[in-house]
Amino acid sequence: MKKAFKLGYLLLILPLSLPAQPAERPIRVVVAPNHADWLYRPGEAVKFTISVLQNGNPVKGARVSYEVGPEKMEPTRKETVTLANGTTTVDGGTLRTPGFLRCIATTEVDGKTYRNLATAGFNPDALTPTVDNPADFQMFWDSARAELARVPLDARMTLLPERCTEKVNVYHVNIQNYANSRLYGILCVPKQEGKYPALLRVPGAGIRPYAGNLADAEKGVITLEIGIHGIPVNMDPVVYNHLASGALTSYFNINLDDRDRYYYKRVYLGCVRANDFLVSLPQYDGQNLAVTGGSQGGALSIITAGLDNRVKWLGAYYPALSDMTGYLKGRAGGWPHLFAGKALAFNNKPEKIRTVSYYDVVNFARLVKVPGYYSWGFNDETCPPTSMYAAYNVIPGPKMLKLYEDTGHWTYPEQTELMTNWLVQQLKSVSK
Repeated sequence: MKKAFKLGYLLLILPLSLPAQPAERPIRVVVAPNHADWLYRPGEAVKFTISVLQNGNPVKGARVSYEVGPEKMEPTRKETVTLANGTTTVDGGTLRTPGFLRCIATTEVDGKTYRNLATAGFNPDALTPTVDNPADFQMFWDSARAELARVPLDARMTLLPERCTEKVNVYHVNIQNYANSRLYGILCVPKQEGKYPALLRVPGAGIRPYAGNLADAEKGVITLEIGIHGIPVNMDPVVYNHLASGALTSYFNINLDDRDRYYYKRVYLGCVRANDFLVSLPQYDGQNLAVTGGSQGGALSIITAGLDNRVKWLGAYYPALSDMTGYLKGRAGGWPHLFAGKALAFNNKPEKIRTVSYYDVVNFARLVKVPGYYSWGFNDETCPPTSMYAAYNVIPGPKMLKLYEDTGHWTYPEQTELMTNWLVQQLKSVSK
């Protein structure tokens, strides 16, 4: 019974590090632009093909409602059509400036609604940020880091025997963080005596337990997977559910009107503090440190690399918190969409806009000098590609973007395998 519980617990929490590929459904709506790379020149017309498939074959007579417009904005065209042969091609129009044009199609079969989308990119490499870059941005974070450095590490490690393997010891760690808070995570250390590179895994949005990064530790890398909320990361999952629907609901709004007290200040500094802990370990090789994550974790990867020059490489999937003020300029902004929909009336205030400028990924991206591997898709509705490109385009360091155009806020297994292999290769090739 104990083994069964352990396996069930791990299965519950392991998939939460990155959103899983959506499950297949009996009816598939397929939407695709007419360029294989989904890219267009401003002013060039795009056509979208819409198909409804069942068992791989077109559903004749399917009724489809579609809309076309700039991503996350009000559609410029809506129509409902009947697909005599299960497929049709529609005019998507164009964009005159860099950005993304999206076609969303839905159909109903046997009382169930099915939906899909495709997004055409118009010269996204030319997208520029909308968020302000404060003159004292660097000074603000230098001061915060100096304040953190005066706080003792006070690291406490608790071995988790039930999670250890033949090759790796696993610990629950508890570290002193900024502002009298604690930082918690799961540390995995190779058992064999020696010196090893280190990899920090930073989390996506939400409140949850963590299992740690055993797979990379088995390859000879010290790994630390952290939570950001100042609570232990090995409690019963129900605890996190209660916090998510209670005290930590919409945590990204907490103290948004004060740059010194905003929720993410402790979070960003906590990522630096996690590195403080990693480099203090006697098993650390003294020079090779990387950071990786997706969504909020993609943002934290860029932020950590921008703040901490001990980081030598980063891997970021679909970074959130990027160019969040886009909505105030008539285009898509990054998660958590602080200035869109109902949130606009609540957050469209000078002091909150000012705070955002000190926490937006764009302004940390300007500081990233180390090699980075980035990956996302054009169909991401959580972290719009407009916002991600706004950050990516200002990174001065070596960078590689691996696109999977049809992906939304999820990854293919092949996609994560490539990035993981790249990170481990960088860490281990230099450490030899």
